[in-house]
Amino acid sequence: MSARFEGRTAVVTGAASGIGFEMAAQLLAEGALVVAGDLDPAGVPEGTVPVEVDVSSSVAVERLVQTAVGQTGRIDLLFNNAGIGSTADPVSCTVEEWDAIFAVNVRGVFLGTKFALPHMLAAGRGAIVNTASVAGLAGLADRAAYCASKGAVISFTKAVAVQYAGTGVRCNCVCPGTVDSPWVGRLLDAAPDPDAARSALIARQPVGRLGRPEEVAKAALFLASDDADFVTGAAFAVDGGFLAR
Repeated sequence: MSARFEGRTAVVTGAASGIGFEMAAQLLAEGALVVAGDLDPAGVPEGTVPVEVDVSSSVAVERLVQTAVGQTGRIDLLFNNAGIGSTADPVSCTVEEWDAIFAVNVRGVFLGTKFALPHMLAAGRGAIVNTASVAGLAGLADRAAYCASKGAVISFTKAVAVQYAGTGVRCNCVCPGTVDSPWVGRLLDAAPDPDAARSALIARQPVGRLGRPEEVAKAALFLASDDADFVTGAAFAVDGGFLAR
């Protein structure tokens, strides 16, 4: 594997499992110094700098960014990946659940960007990649708060991209389809018939299988790399053809 990120400092949130774990591991393999944030950082890839962080907390996210800057004096790459899910419809979704989803999925992306941007702008270079979802581009049943939160991430990504176009700082997002991640695994385990539920998820993917965390991570690393220097404000679907259908 090439060392596309040699000498660069990266921050990844939600780095202890799934897509975030793969992002951190691949960045590490490609030469980056990786600060890996998670509510429980015990599971982040070996060789990264683990940091306990609640991305809904302004104090915690600012500390995460300062940890990265303290390592090398810079922050080059930010992956706002941490997120939580919801399987409620608009009527059954409680106000508390709605607020909790937005606190992590939207406020967390805003806070990471808010605190990392000044360092990137001062350096005249940086890349932010947010983890959104196809649920932010298409309506899904029983995902009211989740769809709304991921739609907000996509719109925020575009606003940041336009605001800082020409400064050397880019902002994009990946929009995964259904990925065989720990969160999806927990949803399936809670279903009355887990096998049938998995088959239903697979059936809605035109390619005939669920995505893999490492596939989404590869797309995110492309967006963060110099190969994507002309790409900003993109909502990059990694969805096995879900949106095309």
